[in-house]
Amino acid sequence: MRVTDLSLVDFRNYRSADVSFAPGSNLVIGRNGQGKTNLVEAIAYFASLDSHRVSGDAALIRAGCDTAVARMRVAVRDREVLLELQLNRGRANRAQVNRNGVRPRELMRWFSAVVFAPEDLSIVRGDPSRRRGFLDEAVVARNPAFAGTLADYERVVRQRTSLLKSARGSGSRSALDATLGVWDDQLVEHGTRIMLARRALVRELGAPLRRGYTALVDADHGPVIGLSESVFEVLAREGVSRETPADPSALATDVSRETLATDYRAALAAVRRQELERAVTLVGPHRDDLTLELNGLPVKGYASHGESWSFALALRLGLARLLREESPTGDPVLILDDVFAELDARRRERLMTAVSDFEQVIVTAAVEEDVPADAGWRRIRVEAGVVSEEAP
Repeated sequence: MRVTDLSLVDFRNYRSADVSFAPGSNLVIGRNGQGKTNLVEAIAYFASLDSHRVSGDAALIRAGCDTAVARMRVAVRDREVLLELQLNRGRANRAQVNRNGVRPRELMRWFSAVVFAPEDLSIVRGDPSRRRGFLDEAVVARNPAFAGTLADYERVVRQRTSLLKSARGSGSRSALDATLGVWDDQLVEHGTRIMLARRALVRELGAPLRRGYTALVDADHGPVIGLSESVFEVLAREGVSRETPADPSALATDVSRETLATDYRAALAAVRRQELERAVTLVGPHRDDLTLELNGLPVKGYASHGESWSFALALRLGLARLLREESPTGDPVLILDDVFAELDARRRERLMTAVSDFEQVIVTAAVEEDVPADAGWRRIRVEAGVVSEEAP
């Protein structure tokens, strides 16, 4: 899979822009603040309906405009597909595939990309919410339809939490007792699906992560990923017997959803009093965490800056290789956004070698000397929102 052409209208700092990309290595070069990252941000948006830089779509629409349009032509094996997206300020976005209207979510079925960015360091060193974001992004990349399950779960958590807050404010339990059970059912239904999908991802990402880390640092530091699941933390803390294995780090994916749901309900019952007092939904995937270790120690707090960067890059590289193995449409497009500036010369060379066998790699850089010189680059220059392409 690869991007052949991208057209933007009123997207970020671009009044309009048209740019072509080649197979293999593409370098988007330009000083900071000129708009190079905006180009790859638009490409990546088609894969996730989300920006790796900001939350929400408003910042993607050029100042003073109500609408932004992005069109992208993608080559998938022996055919081409035209993807179109209209971002609207204050109303629903619209999308088309080959000029036929579709729900925006359908775009993710036609395009896959993995983005490496400086923000990735926060997966390793940041809050649990950042690691949960990586998990869910990766789950959706494997199965775009799963975005609906995540959206449904987030909706249920918001509405259930709102109910807890209203019950605490009124001091009455009658309305709560009548409706909380309905929200518990939905919370468990969507939550167990997310837990099983995350378990499958983490289990299957382990080997590609280790290979990716070794490729980047040429050393075996024993990178390991696991899950810390709030359901089992609550059951262990409260001394409640459980149906599933006592050690969730085993990441059993053969456990039935019904068995996992039983444990989930037991955990909810165990924290009911605390939830009523705090008016917060305390158990579920929104409270879980991805655990990361090197040489048997947590990466956060123990790994050096270089080791942390290598782990973050290896997570992305491992995901890209996993998607490559599973996808019938070929390689995901790899986007390396200002990553080389964060690395020393040795890691730059090793990273470029590790990604060079993918069908298309798009790199942004402010300084051309930051990227390996012998990658056979197709160069695209950006200055003040104006794109110029060098002849192949």
